[in-house]
Amino acid sequence: MNITALDGYTLNPGDNPWDEVAKLGAFTCFDRTSVEQIVERARDADIILTNKAPLSATTIKQLPNLKFISVTATGYNIVDIQAARERGIPVANVPVYATDFVAEYVMAFLLNFYCQPQFHSELVKQGEWSTSADFCFWRTPLFELAGRTIGIVGFGRIGQRVGELATAFKMRVLANSRSRGQRVPYPLEWREIPELFAESDIVTLHCPLTPENTGMVNSTLLARMKKNAYLVNTARGALINERDLANALHQGKLTGAALDVVSTEPIAPDNPLLHAPNVTITPHIAWAAIEARRRLMRVTAQNIAAFLSGKPINVVNR
Repeated sequence: MNITALDGYTLNPGDNPWDEVAKLGAFTCFDRTSVEQIVERARDADIILTNKAPLSATTIKQLPNLKFISVTATGYNIVDIQAARERGIPVANVPVYATDFVAEYVMAFLLNFYCQPQFHSELVKQGEWSTSADFCFWRTPLFELAGRTIGIVGFGRIGQRVGELATAFKMRVLANSRSRGQRVPYPLEWREIPELFAESDIVTLHCPLTPENTGMVNSTLLARMKKNAYLVNTARGALINERDLANALHQGKLTGAALDVVSTEPIAPDNPLLHAPNVTITPHIAWAAIEARRRLMRVTAQNIAAFLSGKPINVVNR
């Protein structure tokens, strides 16, 4: 079997070898593949690995040898799964690999915002402590997480883990989910989205992107937030209307935001959030801990091996 990875660099920039995958067939890995290059590079592939290289219905039709698609991520909206289903091509993803790191990253955002350690470290290096009249100083208000209310939109594995960590910090946990059957070993209150945004000191997004919720965090929903509230997004950038969020930040309608994802990645130079106040933006790295990437590589190899054995696993388009 010919196995082709279209965009392998982010999974293995040099510290996460493809050995487990490469031993399963004739393996070719491209660091990056543009849309225009996909058909040419994957024409002879029986198995395609993709993270962000899109496999549209048109592209799939032009790949006559294609038998299996392995998405090296949890989200699989990059693949037209209906077109693959019509061709009898299973599409598999990696449903669990970065739960801990994403949840930890959310807490890192919160601690950075409320405690400001890096900001004050820079001031120390600039000499402000050396010249201080007192044994300590601070240039921003400092706050505890304990006692604050966190609202979690999307309550799958990651959302539940965020709730667990928040509980350890003595926070009150609100949640919204399409299903409410989840049971967790900590206090939890269910809310509809408008109420969750209104009651929370922190709102953090952990839901998949769908046509129904694209741009759901808009001016109307942002207007319900407390002026001292904080918005976090480590899910999908298109959940947020970025112009509305930038306007809300400029107008002081919420105190800040932290985003690891935006609607177009890499971020466009004209994205309004680049010039908004009180926003932290990181380059979609809340999944990229080495432990998580090794786990992702291992499960990807398992997905391919299971397909080759005739018993595919983690299939999203049955």
